[in-house]
Amino acid sequence: MSIPIVADLAEISDNYDAVFCDLWGCLHNGIEPFPEAVAALQAFRRRGGKVVLLTNAPRPRASVERQLQKIGVARDCWDVIATSGDSARSAMFQGVVGDKVWFMGQDYDLTFFEPIHLVDDPVKITRVPLEEATGIACLGPFDAQADPSVNRPEFLYAKQKGLKLLCANPDIVVDRGDTREWCAGALAKLYTEMGGESLYFGKPHPPVYDLARRRLAALGTDIPDSRILAIGDGIGTDIKGAMGEDIDSLFITGGLALVETLTVDQPNQKALDDFIESQQITPTYAVGFLR
Repeated sequence: MSIPIVADLAEISDNYDAVFCDLWGCLHNGIEPFPEAVAALQAFRRRGGKVVLLTNAPRPRASVERQLQKIGVARDCWDVIATSGDSARSAMFQGVVGDKVWFMGQDYDLTFFEPIHLVDDPVKITRVPLEEATGIACLGPFDAQADPSVNRPEFLYAKQKGLKLLCANPDIVVDRGDTREWCAGALAKLYTEMGGESLYFGKPHPPVYDLARRRLAALGTDIPDSRILAIGDGIGTDIKGAMGEDIDSLFITGGLALVETLTVDQPNQKALDDFIESQQITPTYAVGFLR
């Protein structure tokens, strides 16, 4: 079956009242926004649509909003943000990895530990060395360029202690400009392969979609899933997650799958169909870039 390739979001937007839009690879590249993508979301909002930025960023939404402002994403192209970080934070502050956690990530990820208002009577969390930990909070690698296997010694120790790893970003890789970086999902995958237990809270897993729906409802709108469109460039996160939630999806082929789909302005139809068949994950529509 060939995947329908659309010209732009406007071609299908009348079918939807809300979009769950991915950030990295769709709206920006980590360095600067994509002007056509910003314009597409602005146009969707002008016709009355709601835009939820649904991201696997392992940080609170306020931190993501600051990042968007810093790189110049126009504030009027979205309504609300739902992050895998907030979904994972809710679980951590409910005690799923105990009260003493070993932190994996960068200094800018430390906002993950800020007080949370999504949980009643949250557990008091303390960051400790691995040897004292009751669990792991994995927001990403210490070195985004290093192969995840460098963490094998620590993961072997953690597995032997029976520690659970909370993965705040299920993405395997992300492209920052022209540079590909490893994400927390790659570490969680390795830990699972080594026999450890990884807990996931971002796309494609249900908790972050529940959060997105709550954030959408808080805007004062009652929108059924049949009127929501998920937009993303991650076949195994954005599109797989949409399928699991029975939400239509628009696959942005010019992001992570640019090479596999032979995308220039639009994907090559045969390359796209071959890629989709190889993944066994089927989007509703495809477009080269969000516009």
